[in-house]
Amino acid sequence: MFERILYPTDFSDVSLHALRHCIPKLFELGARELHLLHVIDITVAELEAFELEEIYREKLEKLAEEMRERGINAKADVRVGIPSLEIAEASEEAGVDLVVTPSVGENIWRQMFMGSTASNLARATKRPVLLLKYVKKDDSYELAVDCSELFKKPLVAVDFSKCSIKIVKTVRKFEELIERGILLHSVDYGKVDELEHNIEVAKANLEKTAKGVKADFELEVMVGTASQAIIGTALAKNATLIVIGKKGRSILKDLILGSTAERVMRDSKLPVLLVPCE
Repeated sequence: MFERILYPTDFSDVSLHALRHCIPKLFELGARELHLLHVIDITVAELEAFELEEIYREKLEKLAEEMRERGINAKADVRVGIPSLEIAEASEEAGVDLVVTPSVGENIWRQMFMGSTASNLARATKRPVLLLKYVKKDDSYELAVDCSELFKKPLVAVDFSKCSIKIVKTVRKFEELIERGILLHSVDYGKVDELEHNIEVAKANLEKTAKGVKADFELEVMVGTASQAIIGTALAKNATLIVIGKKGRSILKDLILGSTAERVMRDSKLPVLLVPCE
């Protein structure tokens, strides 16, 4: 299991909800250390940012104490800067295994074009990012899957590049929690007369990839757009999590053209574990 978790919070309702209802369950599954972080956005607060630092430090420390009372080893830190960059830097300094961040799904597309912390963080950090996709229901927030069951049936998407090796290494972190996963590759390349051959090659490569994880995996080769294959199969197979790699491209290209990872982040109703491949 991921032992060191970084949880950046902006004290919003959804952030506090995830902290109190999801994060403790990750510690029941085996996490050991929680790093709470709040970043005062200097582009918004400007000169007032440094004056606010002590106020937010006290506020964050209260949350850390709340977590300690629940048996969680929690530390608190407040920084001033650009949130996504400060979070990425903090994750490196603390040597965390995972960054967890919530997002309210209905706003994710608009947020991407406006530069949300969640999507910018996914590009900036070199650590895996778990994006919790919440939907607002009345006065509360709901996930498609309970956090205690998050790792039971992951759909792991691979493309057989070097990125796939990093994805498999990340999956090994929680392989003891997997009951039966889905290992998927989408054939969205080649000419029509090469399709059958490409499918057979993909099946053979999936079998080799599956040997890298001790857990039991169902192998799926799909044909078509990768993002649609990933999201559709995850729903059809009742997956609890989507695991996907994020390759480096320019932010502008990702936003306008939509990489597979960006589309999955945007459209999936399930939590997404994004593995940086750079």
